[in-house]
Amino acid sequence: MSVKINTLEFENVKRIKAVQLAPAKNGLTVIGGDNRQGKTSVLDAIAWALGGNKYKPSSPMREGSVVEPHLKVTLDNGIVVERSGKNSSLKVIDPMGNKGGQALLDGFIESFALDLPKFMNQTTKEKADTLLNIIGVGDKLYELEQQEQTLYNRRTEIGRIADQKEKFAKEMPVYTNVPAEPVSVSELIQSQQEIMAHNAENLRRRQQHEHYKSQLEIAETALKQAQERYDAALNNFKLASVDINTLVDQSTEELEKNIADVEEINKKVRANADRQTAETEADGYRKQYDGLTEDIENVRKEKRELLQGADLPLEELTVEGGELIYKGQKWDCMSGAEQLIVATSIVRKLNPECGFVLLDKLEQMDGTTLESFGKWLESENLQAIATRVSKGDECSILIVDGYSTTPEENKKQQSWKAGVF
Repeated sequence: MSVKINTLEFENVKRIKAVQLAPAKNGLTVIGGDNRQGKTSVLDAIAWALGGNKYKPSSPMREGSVVEPHLKVTLDNGIVVERSGKNSSLKVIDPMGNKGGQALLDGFIESFALDLPKFMNQTTKEKADTLLNIIGVGDKLYELEQQEQTLYNRRTEIGRIADQKEKFAKEMPVYTNVPAEPVSVSELIQSQQEIMAHNAENLRRRQQHEHYKSQLEIAETALKQAQERYDAALNNFKLASVDINTLVDQSTEELEKNIADVEEINKKVRANADRQTAETEADGYRKQYDGLTEDIENVRKEKRELLQGADLPLEELTVEGGELIYKGQKWDCMSGAEQLIVATSIVRKLNPECGFVLLDKLEQMDGTTLESFGKWLESENLQAIATRVSKGDECSILIVDGYSTTPEENKKQQSWKAGVF
C-alpha cells in the first residue's frame, strides 16, 4: 500500500505565512497563484518536512517574520511529521503513538518524488539507466548494446571494404578472347620447334623424292643398259610418291606472333584474373556483411525480448540505444504531459511505497492536457501536488501573499475590494 499525504500545515517557511491543504488522495492537486506568492515554497516545505535537512532551504524562515518555521504533514498511514525551529527539530509519531525519526520516513519516501526536476534534468542516458536499474536488466542490456555496437562497427568496416573491392573491380578492364591462364613462352617455343622439325622432315622427304626422280631419269636414259637399276629406281620412286600429295606444311606465323605478343596477352590474362579476384573478394565481404547484419538483428531481438519480459512501469515505455522511448518517441520529442507521465511512473517504480510526487510549474500544460494528466494519475492511484501560475478553476487552492485560499474565496475577496457585492 503506497503512502500519500492527507493534510499539510506550514507557517513562516520561505514566502509562506500560513498554508493549509488537504490534497486529493488520487489525481492532481494544483496550487495556483501569481508569481512570488509562495506556490513553490509549499513544495519546498513538503520536501523539507519529509525528506530531511538535505532539502532544507538555505533561508528557510520567512523574511520579516519573528516566528520560526513550523511544518506539519499527516500521512495516510497515520504517521504525523512535524518540523519546527531554526534547527529543524523533527518529531515523527506513528498511529500507535511510537516516536521515530528520519530513517522511518526514508523507508517509504522516494527522493525523486520530492525533487522530480532532479530526474527530469538528467541526461537521456541517465534516465534510461535509472529505469534499467529499477527493472534489473541494466547490466545485461548494456552488454547486448556493446555487442550490437561492436557488430555494427565491424559490419560498417566490412561494407566499406566490399564497396572498395566492387569499385576496384568495375574500374578494371575486361579482355575477351584471352586464355584463362597466362601463356608460357617456353611452351610456344616448343610448339614452334615441333612444327619446324615436322617441316624439316617434309623437306627431307621432298628432297628424297627429287633424288629418286633424278635417278629415274638417269635410269630411263640407260634403260637398256641398266634395266635392273631402272626397276629399282622405279620401285623406290613409287614408294616415295605414295603420300607426296597429302603432305601439308604448318605455318609458324601465328606462333611467332604469339611469342612476340605473349607479354601483352599475359598482361590481359592477369588483368582478368585480378578482376575476378576482386569480384570474389567483394562477394566474400558482402556475405560477411549479411552475416553481421543477421547477428545484429539477433542481438536486437534479444534486447527486445529482454525488455518485453521486464516489469516496465508503462506499457509503451522501453529503452533503445540508451534512451527512454515512450509511444515511439524519444524524451525530447515527448509532450510535456508525456514526460511527466514517464517520470512519475519511474519514480513510483523506484519506490512503490511512495504514492505521491511533487511537480512545479505546470503552466506549460493547457487545460485539456492538464485534465488528461490528472485522469491518468487517478487511474494509477497516484497523488500529485503541483504548482501553476494561474487563478483558474483548475486550481485546488491559491497562494495569495503567503496565505492559502480557494479560488472562490479569492474571487469574493477581489469583488469586495472592487466594491461589487
